[in-house]
Amino acid sequence: PTEITVLFSDLSGFTRMSEEHGAEVVTEFLNHYLTAMNETIFEHGGTIDKFIGDAIMVIFGAPKEMSRENQVKNACECASAMQAGMVAVNKHWQAQGIEEVAMRIGVHLGDAVVGNFGSEQRVDYTAIGPCVNLASRIESVCKPGESYVSELVSELLGDPAQTECVGDFDLKGIDGKTRLYRLA
Repeated sequence: PTEITVLFSDLSGFTRMSEEHGAEVVTEFLNHYLTAMNETIFEHGGTIDKFIGDAIMVIFGAPKEMSRENQVKNACECASAMQAGMVAVNKHWQAQGIEEVAMRIGVHLGDAVVGNFGSEQRVDYTAIGPCVNLASRIESVCKPGESYVSELVSELLGDPAQTECVGDFDLKGIDGKTRLYRLA
């Protein structure tokens, strides 16, 4: 296994917007949003694992190795920059009558198997493991417009002012309570 940091983002309000505005507008919005996020992710040393509709899975620490402290620092700075980028995306689309959507982001560091998975017909470079699932679960309980991180990520940031405890959560498929922190 490889120790990586996983960032999961998803849009809150996107499904409603899709139902109200039709395929053409949704396609334009999604491409604009993904382009903006893509640039931000690359600027922070992240590797886009995949787009899943309006969700994005990003990994830090593979294929380009970096220390766990740098992974966490880059992932958290990326999350903050993505949230700032979302403000600009919303502003652009509000001028065209599209209501605001909010992004939720979850970040966790842990072990994963990283590499090419698939068949002779199709191969994906991806990460698989419990840390991927936990990052996804963190994102799923995050308040729209915010970024939540695991306790380990908060500790590795090394600056208590950067995060604030938001409580202990029951996460689907995870035993016990999981303490989460909001990025300041």
